[in-house]
Order: sequence, then C-alpha cells, then structure tokens
Amino acid sequence: MEEKEFDYINVIPLVDVMLVLLTIVLTTSTFIATGVIPIELPEASKGSAEVIKVQTIEIDRKGKIYLNSEPVSLDELRVLIEPLDRDIPVLIKADRNIALQVFVDVLDIIKKSEFRKVTLQTEVRR
Repeated sequence: MEEKEFDYINVIPLVDVMLVLLTIVLTTSTFIATGVIPIELPEASKGSAEVIKVQTIEIDRKGKIYLNSEPVSLDELRVLIEPLDRDIPVLIKADRNIALQVFVDVLDIIKKSEFRKVTLQTEVRR
C-alpha cells in the first residue's frame, strides 16, 4: 500500500493549545496585579471608580509607610513629595488596624505640603 504525503499541516490543535495557554496567563496575571502590599481597607457605604495617575501612600498593619510601593520613613516621605506638583492626586491606603498616630503623621505631612487632591481609599460595605 502506498503512503500518501501530507499536502498541509493541521494547525487547529496548535491554536487550541495556544488559546488555553493564553487563558491561563491572563487569569494568573490578574491575580498577580491586584496588589503587592497586604492591606485590609476600611469599609464605606459608597464608592467611586476613576482611573487617574496618582501618588500612592500606603500604611501597612505594622505601621510601615510606602510611597508608590517603595518603603520610606516619615522624613523620606516629606523629602520625596516636596518637588511634586500640588495638583497631583494623592491616594492614602491605610490598614484599618494601624495606630492612629502613624496615619495622622502622614496626613500632617500631606497637609503641610498643601496638596489639593487627597483621597483615603476604603472598601465599599455590602
């Protein structure tokens, strides 16, 4: 019996495998991009969603301060935000279980720097 040569390559199985791999990558990248620093946000009754480039100040449960995900001290925070434009929005994300004094110290630095757009991020109560 004579063997028949292939005139074409069937790419459908290859496309199926690639789509499955793409789905896995997109699903896992969504979980990875949600946040680096573990913070439990306080709850609020209403929420708004706006996408704007902001300076983010985070305070974790232990009271460590982060500026755009980089750890800083209070003095470093004061120096780093000094050259920024005062119209840039500043987002403060603080863990609900921190000592109030750490939050007040950060807010005091922001207030003395005269930023006009300061927001405290909360979770929406359901």
